Parts: sequence; C-alpha cells; structure tokens
Amino acid sequence: MQRTLRLLAIVAGLCVTTEALAQKYPARPVKIMVGFSAGGPVDVVARIVGDRLSNKLGQPFVVENRAGANGMIAAEGVARADADGYTILACNSSTITLNKTLFKDARYDPQGDFAPLTTVISAPLVLVVNPENPKTANINTVADLVAAAKAAPGALAYGSGGNGNLAHLAMELLSQKAGIKLIHVPYRGGAASEVGILAQEVLAVFDPLSAVPLVKAGKLRALAVSSAERLPALPDVPTVAEAGYPGFDISFWVGFFMPKAVPAPIRETLHREIVAAARDPAVQERLESQGVVSVLSPADYAAKIAKETTELAEVVAAANIKAE
Repeated sequence: MQRTLRLLAIVAGLCVTTEALAQKYPARPVKIMVGFSAGGPVDVVARIVGDRLSNKLGQPFVVENRAGANGMIAAEGVARADADGYTILACNSSTITLNKTLFKDARYDPQGDFAPLTTVISAPLVLVVNPENPKTANINTVADLVAAAKAAPGALAYGSGGNGNLAHLAMELLSQKAGIKLIHVPYRGGAASEVGILAQEVLAVFDPLSAVPLVKAGKLRALAVSSAERLPALPDVPTVAEAGYPGFDISFWVGFFMPKAVPAPIRETLHREIVAAARDPAVQERLESQGVVSVLSPADYAAKIAKETTELAEVVAAANIKAE
C-alpha cells in the first residue's frame, strides 16, 4: 500500500513539474533547426514563423541552418536533442516522408523520433508543357499528354529536379496510374528543369509554384495541379484527380516538429502559437509567397505523414527509383 502511495506521489509530482515547465515555457531562447540553406522555402517559412513566436512568447526563436543530405543532418540533430522543448525542426515533406525510403543510411525514424506540430505551407506542383514546342503545341489536357505517351511508348521525355525529387515521384505516379512509359531527365534542381522545358529539352514537368507567372504569361501551359484541391492562383486549371485519376494528391509542404518525448503541454503551446501565427493576416500575407497556408492538428498531420510515406514508398519501389 505504501509503495503504491509513493508511486502515485511521484506521478503527481511529475505532472505538476511538467505543467509548471509548460507555464514558464519558453524561459530561454529556442532553436529552430533547418536542414536547408538560407533563402529557400523551409528557411523563409521558419524565419517568418520564428519572428512571430519571438514576439508572442517573449523569447528569441533562432533559426540555425544545417544544410545537407536532403535535410537529414538537421533532422538527426533534432531527433537526438534534449526533449525539453528548446529545439524544433522546420522541414519539408521529403525529409519526413521520403528520406527513410530513399536513403538506407538515414539515422532517424521520421515517425518514431518526432512529434508533429502542424504544417504551415502546402505547395502543389503544376504539370506544364511548352506551347511553343511543336511536340506539345496541341497538348492541352492531361488526357492529351497520356494519349501522346501511349502513341509513342518510352519516347517522350519529362524533367524533374533530380532522382527522388517530389516532381520525379509525381510524374512516376501519374505514369503508373495512366499506364504510360516516359523517359526521366533529372536536372540539378527544379529551376534547372524549368529552364529545360522552356528550352524544349523535355516535353513536360511537374513544376513548383514558380511556374505560375510563366503560365500566366503564356510561356508555359498548365495541364493540372498535383494537389487534391485547385490552386487559387490558377482557378481554371483542374487537379490531376479531376483530370481522371482519383486520389492523386502530392504536394510539397513545410511543417514543424519536436522530439517525441517533449512534454505534451509544451507541444500544445507551440502548436497553438504556430497555428495562430499562420492565421494572422499580416503573417499569412508573407507566407503566401511560398505556397498555400495550410495548418493541421497534430493527429491529422501524423495521419497525413503515414499515408504519404506509404504511397510514396510504393511509387519508389514500382519505379525502382534510386537516390543520387
């Protein structure tokens, strides 16, 4: 009986201590680890949100860039950090949903090591062709592209930002669903693949949102967007799902994570404040330069990660994709 009472007292003490820590949190600067260089989408989002958190919570939220290995260096650092709430990971979808599949030496478990807080930005890809290219001048829809590919199996080339890049996987998923075979031309980054389609080196690309101005200027023709919903910037462009491939949904997203053992009250505080930041009109205006503002509950975020991880692993296996 006395042993049981002692255990209950210890548990009660731990609960009080955890709640007290959460009430005082943060009591010192918080580090936001970013696995990519300054100026990229993840870095920009982390700094915008970090500024807001600093102002609201009264302590600096400092971005630290540890670029390399497709975000794995920063992710491993956060996975091994103390679970005290003072180290946060800001990363893109690939760091969480793809790296474990593509890189067998990944030294962190995306779903086992991290507690998801929320997404902040979701950026669909835009499937584009070059209207000035004679080979794609009459391709106006996804159905047209699929028909052209079926008429010339294995002869049509598409570009992406590299092997295992999200644009690569999006086109492979479409190819698998449509039953077509295309030639993959990997470039060194999304910007280079965009140059490639403008130069008529490839016939199609799943482009990032940087393609929108080119579409509006008539330099590229948008056939579809990769997300489940239409892109507000291109409201007349259907989704791939609407174009005949239900369930197709691939987007680049940026979100926040903490080590899984961080006390729940601290995680709840940060989730609440990050969501409030994303919904603030002034902050939202700045974030929209990177994509569509999108926030999720931790549970919905975890479910999204599990679903995407499984689906993308299937695409990688079916296409026998190897990391560069």
